[in-house]
Amino acid sequence: MADAHDSYRRMLLTALAGITLSKVMLTPAAAGRVDTPNNSRTLVVSFSRSGNTRVIAGVIHRSLKTDLFEIEPATPYPQDYFQTVALAKNQRDRGVHPALKNSIANIADYQTLYLGFPIWGTTVPPVVQTFLSTHNLADKLLIPFITHGGYGIGDSEEMLAKLAPAARREKPLVIECDQERKTTETVTSWLEAIRS
Repeated sequence: MADAHDSYRRMLLTALAGITLSKVMLTPAAAGRVDTPNNSRTLVVSFSRSGNTRVIAGVIHRSLKTDLFEIEPATPYPQDYFQTVALAKNQRDRGVHPALKNSIANIADYQTLYLGFPIWGTTVPPVVQTFLSTHNLADKLLIPFITHGGYGIGDSEEMLAKLAPAARREKPLVIECDQERKTTETVTSWLEAIRS
């Protein structure tokens, strides 16, 4: 089993090396259902704000011919990056798990879940925590792929162990991606410089 996952990991890394994350766009899964063109026993589940994690989910989905599901909160996060950061921090500090727009009714049909998310405030985003706490992942193989903006994965592995204790887990794929905050601050500084 480990050999098969090692070959999947190599194939994924090879595919990722050939794409530019910022230029590839994917259509999210249809609302309320899993995109199931392949009748697979493997599902790629992801949450993405800026698109980086969504791109990786798409590469895995296409490369392994899996089913695909995008985690979305019932109430969307604000478009503004800093408002989202403040809301996510508030949710984290208060232990709030926001409601999901959709869930996976047939989760029992899957043996393997690739789970992708960005690190928010050194941990798993609240909406992903909701997904994990509302879906039974017992005896499933959970393969995380995690994006971050330079600060590492924080306590995400501990959080996955806490929220999906009966799942078997592979070592995560961890990728540093451009951070929205850095981009926003660079643009803001530039605007301030040219207006002075």
